[in-house]
Amino acid sequence: LRGNKGECRSDHSSSLTRIVAIIPEGITSGMVFRLWKVCSLAILGAGATAGFRSGHSILSTCCLHTEESFRKTTIVAQTNMKVELLPALSDNYMYLLIDEDTKEAAIVDPVQPQKVVDAIKKHEVNLTSVLTTHHHWDHAGGNEKLVKMVSGLKVYGGDGRVGALTDKVTHLSTFKVGSLNVKCLFTPCHTSGHICYFVTKANSPEPPAVFTGDTLFVAGCGKFFEGTAEEMYKALIEILGRLPPETKVYCGHEYTINNLKFARHVEPENEDIRKKLAWAKEKYDEGEPTIPSTLAEEFMYNPFMRVREKSVQDHARKTDAVATMEAIRKEKDGFKVPKD
Repeated sequence: LRGNKGECRSDHSSSLTRIVAIIPEGITSGMVFRLWKVCSLAILGAGATAGFRSGHSILSTCCLHTEESFRKTTIVAQTNMKVELLPALSDNYMYLLIDEDTKEAAIVDPVQPQKVVDAIKKHEVNLTSVLTTHHHWDHAGGNEKLVKMVSGLKVYGGDGRVGALTDKVTHLSTFKVGSLNVKCLFTPCHTSGHICYFVTKANSPEPPAVFTGDTLFVAGCGKFFEGTAEEMYKALIEILGRLPPETKVYCGHEYTINNLKFARHVEPENEDIRKKLAWAKEKYDEGEPTIPSTLAEEFMYNPFMRVREKSVQDHARKTDAVATMEAIRKEKDGFKVPKD
């Protein structure tokens, strides 16, 4: 199943193409992909028997481009800015941010540089900046290659571990992408140098955008790899939570369904969670993103944004918001996601 450099051989993808070509009407691409995963597990049974990590690694590699191909590229267009969601790897997102006035653009977390180059050619824009949320490979791993493919790029980030870094930023640092204003928000916890990017246009009545990497997800938050519950509370509630409620949230991964299943576990009586979960399942089955959300919505169904709510604190058996943050993050780390 594997070709050179760990990539899938063409016969793997062509087999899937033949399956897709004959599926009955009404069967969605998401359903096909899940079936393909099950079949792949069966094929890889011998490898999995020899060792789960080995079998899982092969499966992940073989399914990587297949899953990505089912996730649609989507454009969120406003008068002042355009954001193209570029699916990457198995569940990542890169974001091409375009200033409509100047046709200048920035790319957020360009882990797959060729896809970025293809997108800027399609839109006929001038890519000038790389906005790196944090140093992890699946976010910053394409920086070094991209700066070789596109000359003159400024690479922004808040951590010296970010590849090809040219401009190190701190909390409230500002710069421009064309006529768009970008403000850097220091949100350490997932990593010690994590930055979110808040994008606005002067005198615009349209919603701003925030690119949150692995700090804030739809209905979830990142693991506390290099930080504490206090830091995540500050990041989510005191920094991101104080942005305008209509702000569109563009996060680093498509984790929405599993996050909402945990949210439902925390607050089983929360109707907003149930509605959002049903909606997210429909989107997933069509290969469509569940992103962006808004900050106002996150306060309705994200348990990590709701740690001050009595219902969440009661679930955690805590009376303090930070203690609740720590308790539910630990619980989620070991949470077994139900099938339904």
